[in-house]
Amino acid sequence: MSGRNSQLTESLKAEARRLGFSLIGIAPAVTPLGFSHFSEWLDSGCAGEMHYLPKRRAAYEHPRHVLENVRSLVIMGLSYDSGVESTNQPGFGRVARYAWGNADYHDLIFEKLDRLAEWVATAAPEAKSRGVVDTAPLLEREFAQLAGLGWQGKNTMLINPTSGSYFFLAAMLLDIVLVYDEPHTTDHCGTCTRCLEACPTNAFIAPRILDARKCISYLTIELRSEIPTELRPAMGNWLFGCDICQEVCPWNRFSEPSDEPAFRPHEPDGLENLQQLFELDDEGFRTRFRDTPLWRPKRRGLLRNAAIVLGNQRCEAAMPALVRGLNDVEPLVRGASAWALHQISGEVAIQALQARELIEVDQNVLHELRSDRSV
Repeated sequence: MSGRNSQLTESLKAEARRLGFSLIGIAPAVTPLGFSHFSEWLDSGCAGEMHYLPKRRAAYEHPRHVLENVRSLVIMGLSYDSGVESTNQPGFGRVARYAWGNADYHDLIFEKLDRLAEWVATAAPEAKSRGVVDTAPLLEREFAQLAGLGWQGKNTMLINPTSGSYFFLAAMLLDIVLVYDEPHTTDHCGTCTRCLEACPTNAFIAPRILDARKCISYLTIELRSEIPTELRPAMGNWLFGCDICQEVCPWNRFSEPSDEPAFRPHEPDGLENLQQLFELDDEGFRTRFRDTPLWRPKRRGLLRNAAIVLGNQRCEAAMPALVRGLNDVEPLVRGASAWALHQISGEVAIQALQARELIEVDQNVLHELRSDRSV
């Protein structure tokens, strides 16, 4: 390895730190060891409705499908832990802490990667680069472990021994050789199974194997259809995402709060007022959430989630909002609101359900309306 490569590697890491990345490691461009396990996971159907994963299966086999002639991957971690603890309050829904801020982390990190790419273009004009943030076909956690940043915990998250797991992963691919870091080869989960036992939907088939179809994060973000009835009570107060398997992880006691202003909580304690969500039309929803992670499930998905949380809370004060949801333009929202009103029950709820049944035409919503069981 030439002195120039060593100097370039150290200078690049220093620039990444200056841009705010707290974890930086470099790995060679190879077929990740976990690719076969990933392929088996896809074959098992555990990806659910995330059809973009099997469609791009072959591309995950090697990072050359992301950048031609790639030789090195700079893997970086950016903390999103605000240092604030979330609570449970009636009428409010919990949001995974990575989404507490006022900005979409993709936009913020891509801006940092663009600045890093500009630095590379000056320091190594012959190099081609590409920055990615969980949207390209790249097994980031595999390469992060190869770059020495940590190990994959039993909850499938990458865990760093000094930073825990509350951080985003980003990567810069380069077609030049850099000095590679030593892989992280040890597993420090030991006999601990707190994350597996804490999951309310039993989404872990085994350590490090997640059935996304049962995961609350998948149900509230990726799933576009109705949430299975049997899983709704286990969602508890989670409106968007879930942090349970990270909250119980002992390694997160080492997590350092981020000093990034964009990750500060948009709402106190990372909670969202659920009743107010039902007052948002498409334009209002777009104005409120367009540039945040909560935009991903769209208005219908977020209101579906809100209705289920209110049903789980048996929140009588929320009945006016749920009746409004019962008459929403979106069948997905109407069905979830009907389920929630069944959970709360009472004369007002029953009258609203009966009135809606007289005019409802969607078969899925009719099924929810006619269901008189409380799960």
